[in-house]
Amino acid sequence: MEEGKTAMKERRKNFWLLPLLLILLGLALYDSFFTVKESEQAVLTTFGKYSRTYEAGLHFKLPRPFQNIHKVPVRRTQKLELGYYQDSSGHYHDADDDNALTITGDMNVVDIDFFLEWRISDPVAWLFNSESPAEILEYMLASAVRSVVGTKTIDETLTSGKIEIQNEVKEKLFEKLSENPIGVQIIDLKINNSTPPTEEVSRAFRDVETAKQQKDTAINDANKYRNSRLPAARSKADQILRQAEGYKAGRIQEAEGERDRFISIYEQYSKYDIITAKRLYLETLSRVLSNVNLIIDNSGDLKTYLPLEAGQTPAAVYSEDTADTEADFQLPEQANPENPEHEKGE
Repeated sequence: MEEGKTAMKERRKNFWLLPLLLILLGLALYDSFFTVKESEQAVLTTFGKYSRTYEAGLHFKLPRPFQNIHKVPVRRTQKLELGYYQDSSGHYHDADDDNALTITGDMNVVDIDFFLEWRISDPVAWLFNSESPAEILEYMLASAVRSVVGTKTIDETLTSGKIEIQNEVKEKLFEKLSENPIGVQIIDLKINNSTPPTEEVSRAFRDVETAKQQKDTAINDANKYRNSRLPAARSKADQILRQAEGYKAGRIQEAEGERDRFISIYEQYSKYDIITAKRLYLETLSRVLSNVNLIIDNSGDLKTYLPLEAGQTPAAVYSEDTADTEADFQLPEQANPENPEHEKGE
């Protein structure tokens, strides 16, 4: 009887042990398989030490506590807002901390906000190089902002120097991340806003910015007007130059023609001085008296000049008496054209 009772107790123990082993085996199998998403990487540790990194897919490992898996969203773009925050409804508010308040190089206080986009590039460094890498990244950004803004004036910080400050802060942040790798890659960094700490100062700087914009507008308008007027002015100048060149060429040709005419007259005069002198006298007299309406009366001892009647010309009243007046014209050494001593070339 006693042996039967002992055997019954043993069978009861085995009956409860087998289900327990099956449950433990099921839990071990469930913990041994894991799935990694497309946007993640999984870091495997064995007894707390790094073993390997898994990409997306279904994988197997030893159950805990032998091996553990740490999933990291390496392909997800994350953001960091310095100096402000966005609530659930999408509205932006100033942060309560003092990270955004920065002292400029000319000892002024400015409230400057930055927006940083980043992602995890090294999951191992992200997990094991620091305890709170996201918080360290925020401290690095605040330190880079203060070191750069501390070398600028408040005018540069609020108006014209924002792009330069943005680029210098990005370079500083890159340097800090290379010196202290936490497994983070910077995607983009922008200045969201920069304002003075008080409304009065802010209004004054807005007026300065408005004046600068008006100045740029006036300069652009002046350049536009200049560019619209310059082609017409250049065209007018070219036209004047061409007219001047044409006038110059005409005057030169006219002078050369007069020169050639005088040379020709001189050559004729050197050959036939009396005839040439008389011809010149008559041509000059005809040219001078062509527009003068006069009658020369040579009937008395004195020559009388009378005005012609309307429609008459000197040729209409020219007679033998008036023709004799030509004999009264005498050139030097040529008073008598009949003198043989003055005849040449006949």
